[in-house]
Amino acid sequence: MAKPMTKTQLVAALAEEMGSDKKTASSALDAMISVITHEVSGGGAVTLPGVGKIYCRERPERMVRNPATGEQIKKEADKVVKMTIAKALKDSVNG
Repeated sequence: MAKPMTKTQLVAALAEEMGSDKKTASSALDAMISVITHEVSGGGAVTLPGVGKIYCRERPERMVRNPATGEQIKKEADKVVKMTIAKALKDSVNG
């Protein structure tokens, strides 16, 4: 498996794709991350066309097991961020 792309590499690729400098691309990426974070943390969802949908889901209270001791403990209800991958991206990877 290839190494994941770093933020620096992503900014450089984004700048090249946009035909602008790295500072502009970095600002655009930071703004996009800020908008997604704000929307999802507020309970909303964000759809990135061709990539997928990022959303927050609530998990109910449940029983979990401590792997070290085997002891059953109750875990409080919490929220988790999920992402559904778009069909276009799945098809491009598999196709």
